[in-house]
Amino acid sequence: MTPLPETFFDSIYENRTAPWVIGEPQPQVVALERDGWISGAVLDPGCGTGENAIHLARRGHDVRGVDFSPRAVEAARANAAEQGADAEFEVADAFALGEEGRRYDTVVDSALFHVFEDDDRTAYVASLHAACRPGGLVHVLALSDAEPGIGPRISDSAIRDAFGAGWELEDLRSAHYRTVALGDGDAAAMGVEPGDKADQAAWLARIRRL
Repeated sequence: MTPLPETFFDSIYENRTAPWVIGEPQPQVVALERDGWISGAVLDPGCGTGENAIHLARRGHDVRGVDFSPRAVEAARANAAEQGADAEFEVADAFALGEEGRRYDTVVDSALFHVFEDDDRTAYVASLHAACRPGGLVHVLALSDAEPGIGPRISDSAIRDAFGAGWELEDLRSAHYRTVALGDGDAAAMGVEPGDKADQAAWLARIRRL
């Protein structure tokens, strides 16, 4: 799948119609930090409006969020300023994360990996490998095909197959990803009322860069 154009995501952020913008960090990301799985220099690729990165920054982490949508980055910076969070946000290409020369100890991918397929997925994982220090951890939270819902959904094998040579898959488990129903169609698919939040089936993987 070819990624959707930047203008598509810009319009979603401008119109506030992104179901992944829930006004709070993902509970799974909160749990990862609470349990000690976030350390060192942290990268949040596909950061959107910054809820996860802001939470980690407020918990004392050195975190950088990147997104290819300028509108998302503008919103993330505004949210960080409003909340007094020392998080860095930049427009960047997820396929070229290692080209900047910066290296990270932890990557928190919240609902970016699952938008890619085939060669794009391979290129993205190679980009992550280049951006991570040896021994660094990549956490992937991705929507699962275990049950119906909204958004792109993948099997656990998609994660296993993508992170092959150069990686060690330490953990892969069933989890949940929180979204908000912004219309009747999404609400029906999620089994809630429009405007409500719901947890959808997801995978949570922990992968170590060798």
